[in-house]
Amino acid sequence: MGVTGPTGPVLDRDEVDRALARLGAEHEAIETSLLALQDHAGRRLLEGADLTGVTRERWASAEASITLLWAYFDAYTATLRTAREIRARRRWSSRDDLAELTELLRGASVIVAGSAAATANAPTLAGTGRLSQQFTLAELVERMNELYASSLDMVVAADAVWSALPARIDLLAAELQRTRELAHSVGVRPGEHPAGDDLERITRTLTRLREEVVSDPLAYWTPTQGSSAPGGGRPDTTTYDREARALEDVRREIDAVLTVRQDAEARLVKLRDVLSRADRTLAEARSARGEVLAKIAASEVPAVSGPPTVLQEQLATAAEYRRHAQWHRLSPLLESLEQKAEDELLRARESLTAVTAPLAVRAELRGRLDAYKAKIARHGLAEDPLLVERYDAARRMLWSAPCDLRVAEQAVLRYQRAAAELLGPRVPQQGAPADRRGRT
Repeated sequence: MGVTGPTGPVLDRDEVDRALARLGAEHEAIETSLLALQDHAGRRLLEGADLTGVTRERWASAEASITLLWAYFDAYTATLRTAREIRARRRWSSRDDLAELTELLRGASVIVAGSAAATANAPTLAGTGRLSQQFTLAELVERMNELYASSLDMVVAADAVWSALPARIDLLAAELQRTRELAHSVGVRPGEHPAGDDLERITRTLTRLREEVVSDPLAYWTPTQGSSAPGGGRPDTTTYDREARALEDVRREIDAVLTVRQDAEARLVKLRDVLSRADRTLAEARSARGEVLAKIAASEVPAVSGPPTVLQEQLATAAEYRRHAQWHRLSPLLESLEQKAEDELLRARESLTAVTAPLAVRAELRGRLDAYKAKIARHGLAEDPLLVERYDAARRMLWSAPCDLRVAEQAVLRYQRAAAELLGPRVPQQGAPADRRGRT
């Protein structure tokens, strides 16, 4: 080091040479970055785009920043060139040369001037009331790094959105057009079918989305929280994803309508068969109810309703839709009818079961009575007078019409108890007669 000047100790020749080498490498790196930014596809698109919203505001600021960047770089270049010229005067720089070089390399020797138009939106000069500033080379590099990072961040973000969303929107729009044509072929149209209305809404949304993405890409950019790297983030595809899912739902519905067109006749035949089986089952239940009322006494027998005429009317409407190829109307009607027909068949079967329940109880009592008689016969007790008497009493009740099920069940139980007493000893029940031949 030499003597001390306004900027500190005067640099010696070796220090000057090392500083010039470092600044030269730094100058080359900055120039490469600026040229890359100048040639960036996103920047060129931004220059020629009709921007709106937040993108227009940020691009105006970024454009001014890029202009200022070049002004800074030119000033940096000029200062570096001057320093190299001074160093090149002599092989062994004089004390005055070294002092001058120290001032250039370390002092606030860089003056940046510009017009009001160029710096109106520049973040480093706006609001200062000045059109020029002085910097050290280190301060200038720091400012250039800041401007470059903010400008590149904006350019990369806009380019990322433009690279990702418009192409995807166009592909989805093409799929939407194919779906619209398919929907039209099966009668799914706006105002006539919900899926047709959905297609119109999706079309409007995608058209608006593409216009907004093209004119204001930064409105569809989500920065990565905590990231300081330029372009840290991702395109916001929320609206696109929602419409893509909606289109897929519509496509599935159209496929369902196409399926109806292919197998409508088979489904109508099956529907007629199910409803016919339900009608036959209800007719059987009505017939069985009459039989039960005639044969069973003291029993609540539920009423049997007739077949619902509304299903037959809807079935006729479905057949009419098929004849006129109104597949979009036939599809939901068939689905509804198929469920209702199955429900009707189930109701008819439940009605038959409820009506014939007393006959099933009588058949179970008859079977139980005969089973005990056979068991008694195997043990050689078939001729026991008490058992014969109680068997005959129970049988008369079960095979008479009308049959009182409650009385008949008690008669069968009396026969069972008597048979059990004969077949083996048992502990008398509380309140039961001690004599096994006691009559009740």
